[in-house]
Amino acid sequence: MMSLMSRNKFLLLVVLGLLAGAFIYVVLRSGPLASVPVTVFEVRDMPVEPSLFGIGTVEARYTQSIGPTGSGRVLKILVDVGDRVEPGQVIGEMDPVDLDDRLGAQDAALMRAAATVRAAEAQVSELRAKTTYAESQARRFETLVQSGAVSREAFEARQQELHVAQSGLRAALATVASAKHEYDRLTSEGAGISRQRETVRLVSPVAGLVTRRLIEPGTTAVAGQTVVEIIDPDHIWVNARFDQLRASGLATGLSARVVLRSRSSESLSAHVFRVEPVADAVTEELLAKVVFESLPDPLPAIGELAEVTVELPALPPAPTIPGSSVLRDENMLGVWVVEDGKIEFVPVELGQGDLDGLVQVRKGLRAGQTVVSHSASTLTAGRGIKIVDHLPGVPR
Repeated sequence: MMSLMSRNKFLLLVVLGLLAGAFIYVVLRSGPLASVPVTVFEVRDMPVEPSLFGIGTVEARYTQSIGPTGSGRVLKILVDVGDRVEPGQVIGEMDPVDLDDRLGAQDAALMRAAATVRAAEAQVSELRAKTTYAESQARRFETLVQSGAVSREAFEARQQELHVAQSGLRAALATVASAKHEYDRLTSEGAGISRQRETVRLVSPVAGLVTRRLIEPGTTAVAGQTVVEIIDPDHIWVNARFDQLRASGLATGLSARVVLRSRSSESLSAHVFRVEPVADAVTEELLAKVVFESLPDPLPAIGELAEVTVELPALPPAPTIPGSSVLRDENMLGVWVVEDGKIEFVPVELGQGDLDGLVQVRKGLRAGQTVVSHSASTLTAGRGIKIVDHLPGVPR
């Protein structure tokens, strides 16, 4: 009986030992004490050809907003979206209301004023002839009165006739001047109405492409409201945005590559035309205008998204690590440095990087050190690691 009990105790102890061993094995293999598989990278002094990556939209450099100078009803629009227009081309017209009637009345008044001027000039010609005759008679009678051939009364009568003729001529000349002033006034007024009539025509000031038609015929538009929008298709650019943290070195004239969303397999040559002096404080981005070296054919749609890569000048060799090594801990950038099988979090100051994921380190590391590039789980100080060649799900 005692022998059976001893055997059962022994078996129980064996089972408990196996369970304890299995528990310890699981804890050491997958529990909090287990070593974390990591891949590492040896810090090397390497040159880097940095690039900036940004997202932008295709925009027109020059946009013309065509609309009325006064409020009124849109009578007709002669162009549609996608049409090409030339300078001076009429693209629409506002309702002239009574302007045509006013022009007709003005033409009639102008014709009447012209007739008045002609009549006054004819009267001047008549009175000038009478004045000339009166002058000759006055001179003749002056000679005759001196010789005693006519009386003094007859001479004075001829002098009186001369004064009357001269007064009539002056009055006729004043009437001509007044008629001409009235004619000029009506001419200016008619020109003003004609110019006002011309403003109801919506005319394109430049050659361009119609991109928007915002108001349809029959709609009332206010002064300055855009009816049709026209762009210059020969001058388009990409309004690109770059992260301020990585935009150091962005400058005018740098070469760039643009990939349009509709042509993802094609890379277009471009350059930075201008870096905007005002950044976006909300998104923390720098803005730049990027122009194509040659216009794409066919032209991209205005507002189309584009990926912009700006090539910065190459940097001299410096300690370089993959960007995946960099972590943020309490607003501080750093990396896990591996030394003698142990890890230590080391703060670093980063420089510029390239689009392959490599980034230079200004402070904190030196060539020859080993850093963790990827880990299977979150690392902590004192945690054991196991260096492997590759982690599942991580690109080689």
